[in-house]
Amino acid sequence: MDDIDRKICGIIQRDGRKSSAEIAEAVGLSVSTANERVRRLAASGTIAAWRGVLDPAHMGMGLCGFILIDMAFEGEEAAKALLREQPEIQELHHISGAHSYLAKVRLADTAAMQAFLQNVVKPIAAVLRTETVFVLETVKETTEMAIAPAPKA
Repeated sequence: MDDIDRKICGIIQRDGRKSSAEIAEAVGLSVSTANERVRRLAASGTIAAWRGVLDPAHMGMGLCGFILIDMAFEGEEAAKALLREQPEIQELHHISGAHSYLAKVRLADTAAMQAFLQNVVKPIAAVLRTETVFVLETVKETTEMAIAPAPKA
């Protein structure tokens, strides 16, 4: 991946609806060359997905919370599989420290969170305990990441 590919990735992650002509102009390539680079980035898995980002409040999912989950080793794989299937869970991370996993969830309100914990998370056999943190204000939330410069040769 060269500097032009990195620029293309930056453009696409900020606005995946940019046309091939707009991408080509921004990076100084022909439209066909820019198209080929985008196809190559997608085929290699560098561009992992194309999707729209929805506003949670407009979708009735105004509550964001993080659930710290302590899990027993016995049944952990099955528990991860069950948690991965839950559409309310946007992210699930195996973490270091006092807890086993961190789940980012979006739900309508605290009653929905209570029901989710009681009916989905806590009945999982490997789940030992949970701790939930509610978001009061989101200062920054993005799927964009910093793109590191190409390594010096």
